[in-house]
Amino acid sequence: MAGTGAFEEIIDGDVFKFYADGEWKKSSSGKSVAIVNPTTRKTHYKVQACTQEEVNKVMETAKSAQKSWAKTPLWKRAELLHKAAAILKEHKSPIAEALVKEIAKPAKDSVTEVVRSGDLISYCAEEGVRILGEGGFLVSDSFPGNERTKYCLTSKIPLGVVLAIPPFNYPVNLAVSKIAPALIAGNSLVLKPPTQGAVACLHMVHCFHLAGFPKGLISCITGKGSEIGDFLTMHPGVNCISFTGGDTGIAISKKAGMIPLQMELGGKDACIVLEDADLDLVASNIIKGGFSYSGQRCTAVKVVLVMESVADTLVEAVKARVSKLTVGPPEDDCDITPVVSESSANFIEGLVLDAKDKGATFCQEYKREGNLIWPLLLDHVRPDMRIAWEEPFGPVLPVVRIGSVEEGIHHCNASNFGLQGCVFTKDINKALLISDAMETGTVQINSAPARGPDHFPFQGIKDSGIGSQGITNSINMMTKVKSTVINLPTPSYTMG
Repeated sequence: MAGTGAFEEIIDGDVFKFYADGEWKKSSSGKSVAIVNPTTRKTHYKVQACTQEEVNKVMETAKSAQKSWAKTPLWKRAELLHKAAAILKEHKSPIAEALVKEIAKPAKDSVTEVVRSGDLISYCAEEGVRILGEGGFLVSDSFPGNERTKYCLTSKIPLGVVLAIPPFNYPVNLAVSKIAPALIAGNSLVLKPPTQGAVACLHMVHCFHLAGFPKGLISCITGKGSEIGDFLTMHPGVNCISFTGGDTGIAISKKAGMIPLQMELGGKDACIVLEDADLDLVASNIIKGGFSYSGQRCTAVKVVLVMESVADTLVEAVKARVSKLTVGPPEDDCDITPVVSESSANFIEGLVLDAKDKGATFCQEYKREGNLIWPLLLDHVRPDMRIAWEEPFGPVLPVVRIGSVEEGIHHCNASNFGLQGCVFTKDINKALLISDAMETGTVQINSAPARGPDHFPFQGIKDSGIGSQGITNSINMMTKVKSTVINLPTPSYTMG
């Protein structure tokens, strides 16, 4: 169980501690933050409400620890990451249990997230050794007007202190996708977990603690965003911010100053279906892409743009599959589980009611009990409906019927989001032409949008984010280039 066995020291009574300077601590505030179980809608866990002064102390120790860590041999950094990955996978059960209780993720998917996170850490360790072990070499006479009197050696050096802020829906995986690249690159790491998902994050951080990383190198600060959120993101000790979430990221980008930012801020991923598409394949991917984890994924299919001539057939195929989805608590491994909060459920309901008032066709009866919303397919959605443009982050999927490919591309590109999209067709030439025209960071051909594999580049445009993720891209983003130029008294080729 969470907070027991190897994790006994991370909890005090019924409140989980925060992690700083290699120790598990109670906040001087004497306050805690409640974590509400989405299924029961009752407080299930509590975490420390850290103060701004505690943030200051964490930043001081992070800066000091980073100086020593940057001098640690690269192979040693990789060795410790491999050890943390093994410990994380060894203790997957209590971490997965926390995910079930905090964010209502189905039990089997919670275990998968933890194991996947361990694999990500190990891969990052190996990739980091390859990337950071190589440098560059330039000679001056490759540029016009110069003789060979200068040798330029380039290498990658760490940025300093990286602030990592993962979202509630993948709090472990999207935390380690920031932590591992930062550490292998020689940075220190301050983690601000989401409230829903904080306990799983604290367990994950303890696995790094057990692996033996130096004191102060990794910190995990919990608390209310209203009290320490801006204080963290605007702190002068932060040298890089990696954030995954929603509109908050836009506000952070305006306040952060001149430091590198890596941000993924959601999407309205469009699925364009052509007349020649394999409709069984499309329907299966719409179910997987639109309804897995109750649609609470940045890369979920968020709108289906289907050619009118095949729309009836596709809608019937999707309806048949929706009827087979199981609905209930995450402990029972149901396909559809409660959304993360009552406010999220209320927002989703607002989109549904707006679509109803404006004449959308309900393929299923709308049903809600607390935070649990039954899967709903909305047909004949028009552009004047909110659901056509806004991201529900729930098990509600709109279908917009289109008369041409151009109409589908226009709808996709008119969105303020641009994370991923997908196109289904048997004509690879059409697929590539449509892919080039879609204003998104990634286009999937004949498959639903997806974050992984975790080493693939992952990026959005417009309001979907800044920069690119993926293990290699993250390592490069969390480093900067250092040049050393050797000046020769005479051109090197005058000898001999």
